[in-house]
Amino acid sequence: MIKAIFFDIDGTLISTNGRVLESTQRAIAQAQKNGILCGVSTGRGPESVAHIVKELDLDMFITYNGQLVYTKTQTIYARPFEEKILQEIIHYADEHSRQMLLGGRHHMEGSLTMRIGQSGLVRKLIRFVPRWFPIRRMKLTLQHYSPNRRSGRYKILRKTYSEPIYQCVMLSGEYELAKLQNALPSCDFQRSNPYTIDIVPKGGSKLQGILFFLAHQGIDLSEAMAFGDHLNDIEMLQGVGIGVSMGNGMQEVKVTADYVTASNNEDGIEKALKHFQLI
Repeated sequence: MIKAIFFDIDGTLISTNGRVLESTQRAIAQAQKNGILCGVSTGRGPESVAHIVKELDLDMFITYNGQLVYTKTQTIYARPFEEKILQEIIHYADEHSRQMLLGGRHHMEGSLTMRIGQSGLVRKLIRFVPRWFPIRRMKLTLQHYSPNRRSGRYKILRKTYSEPIYQCVMLSGEYELAKLQNALPSCDFQRSNPYTIDIVPKGGSKLQGILFFLAHQGIDLSEAMAFGDHLNDIEMLQGVGIGVSMGNGMQEVKVTADYVTASNNEDGIEKALKHFQLI
């Protein structure tokens, strides 16, 4: 019997226009009415999550890829970076002129370019950029003239932004993963798009955050369900009792899921919950 459901956000809980479908709102409310706890499991931070899911009355929040877990009334698990490891990440970003965000409990600080890029408006507008637009050339130009080329930019930022950091988000192509792993052995890396990478303490993941929440509630992992669409959702979908891939999910995600539902634009969440007779 399913007692808790966890939803990835981008590509899953929200449609391509950045909104939660009415069918999704209806389905989650009905599942909660039936006694099932519903929440998110995401790479996003609390501030971003609160803005996106404001239409929903969720029970739990697994944020920063499992590093910060809380409900509306209490913090269940919080695992920030050790300062020594955080300084290693900052050193890498400064030395390689990498745009980066530092994720704290209340907000993210760092690259203005990345903060603008993560805004809901930009995410909507990017869908209308024509295929011929020279995005790669523009990225190289931005990097060349990046304010991050200032010596020790993030080292200076850390001195003024002293709250615990749970996740760093770095502008980094897929080709750079091996280099990052070699330079930062005390970290793990999660990716939800080709352009940025989420850096978390070693062993951190969405599934680990879910495990902490379930243990707190006395719920077995087999009694949990999760929805996702990207590579950083695979471990979560494989670990829970029922893992559901969205129809728009990557092929690697679909083959590891227990069930593939319709897309995030086609009432996929509601259809899956009906399929498993949870609503």
